Amino acid sequence: MCARFSERQPQRSDTPPRLRARVIAAHGRLLRVRTATGEERLARPAGRKTIVVCGDEVECEHDARHSELRIAAIAPRSGALYRSNARGQGELIATHLTLLAVVIAPVPAPDFFIVDRYLAAADSAGIRAAVLLNKSELALEAVDAAALETYVRLGHAVHRVSAHTQAGFGALRATLRNATAALVGQSGVGKSSLTRALVPASEASVGALLRDDEGRHTTTAVRLYPLPDGGAIIDSPGVRDFAPAIDRLEPRALGFAEIAALSPGCRFSDCGHMREPGCAVRAATGTSLDARRYESYRRLRRLYERLQPRPGER
Repeated sequence: MCARFSERQPQRSDTPPRLRARVIAAHGRLLRVRTATGEERLARPAGRKTIVVCGDEVECEHDARHSELRIAAIAPRSGALYRSNARGQGELIATHLTLLAVVIAPVPAPDFFIVDRYLAAADSAGIRAAVLLNKSELALEAVDAAALETYVRLGHAVHRVSAHTQAGFGALRATLRNATAALVGQSGVGKSSLTRALVPASEASVGALLRDDEGRHTTTAVRLYPLPDGGAIIDSPGVRDFAPAIDRLEPRALGFAEIAALSPGCRFSDCGHMREPGCAVRAATGTSLDARRYESYRRLRRLYERLQPRPGER
């Protein structure tokens, strides 16, 4: 099992020094890291149960039996994005994020309930979030303008951009500058197109970045690209649905900032804002609280309660 940097044991004087690196591509246990000198190498975790993901800062040892590195230690994580699997367990996606950029587009039509769940995951993890409306050169009738205005009122930047024409890229680059941002969202919204437009070097085949044990190229699931103006973006696969890890959500408001602001006015301190009497959240729905956002919260609350461990389960 990999140690944390602060827990690592002193190295023997006859062993090669460890290399500090950052994970820039991940496909299961097959990883690619970039060292402080800019060298890129294949690597694998030292322990079978050790989870290492894109964005992790690690220490590596030379593996004498293979041409790759072995990850021996992981730095303490911050800005970690988790999703929930079917059993309600959290699965780590990426780490050291300072910005979560949720990408939507006119085609496919946006699912704002998915957007809300990404924003809830970001809020609960203390990660700044923004919404990118890509393909802005297309007709925007399918995009609910009121939903975008709600996100702006909540303090999230909303950028109308086009990977095709690069419209809106000036403001987008300013938002991304010196950030480590993950591009997330539904399949087909153009995350990879945005990545190629922002980082021309990403046009290179990602298959060449990772090879399996038999030398075959693999498709990387998550990939980090340095931005020309500073910072980095992490391109992740598109999704049909997304649920934040329930054990990482703030339990009272589930990452909905406006509900957190209203909940002190509820009659009961443990109000779930569903059926309880004297609920300030339900009273505000349709006026100061957007009705669609409240329905989104209700859906996530039901999922949260369904995935809660039963008594006696760990």
